[in-house]
Amino acid sequence: MGRELAARLGISRGSLREAVRALVGVLRTRRGDGTYVTSLEPGLLLEATGMVADLLQKSNPVWPLEVRRMLEPGATALAAARMSPEELSGLRGCLERLERAADAGELVAADEFHARIADAAGNPVLSSLLRSLAGRTLRARIWRGISDRGTLERTRAGHRAIFQALERRDPELTRAASHIAEVEDWFRNASPGPGEPPS
Repeated sequence: MGRELAARLGISRGSLREAVRALVGVLRTRRGDGTYVTSLEPGLLLEATGMVADLLQKSNPVWPLEVRRMLEPGATALAAARMSPEELSGLRGCLERLERAADAGELVAADEFHARIADAAGNPVLSSLLRSLAGRTLRARIWRGISDRGTLERTRAGHRAIFQALERRDPELTRAASHIAEVEDWFRNASPGPGEPPS
């Protein structure tokens, strides 16, 4: 079966084995019987995507931010239409924690803002993918907060604008309010200096 599948996909059997290993949480192999799907849970299915993002990020830390920039405004627009009053209240509490953060480390540690929005969009595949990408930009965001004066206030202002748009249930404004593009632009132009570039 492995030889036939590799031939149908046009890849080597070694590449097929690597792909199966990446899906170890989703697939179970029974010796002499075959390989079976154990779960279609989005978090498990997207784990392999996270591993690829880790590898690619070592080459260019902007790439995960580009993907976030493409996906987060859409997730935010969906959340504007679907977010429950309880979810909006929870997001307000998250925003208040961000306002109280004393430094970049505290701000990033308290920042579950985008994850809550992605959850409120009501699409578990989108939510899992965005959580995975956000986790992989953690060190880079802390590095930016330390090295770029004014980052804390700009970040807070961006989050406030997104929250206000969500409060008004304005999907078009939430697209415009997303501050991921500003973060990505900073990384494109920032010089990492003498140390290791963020990853």
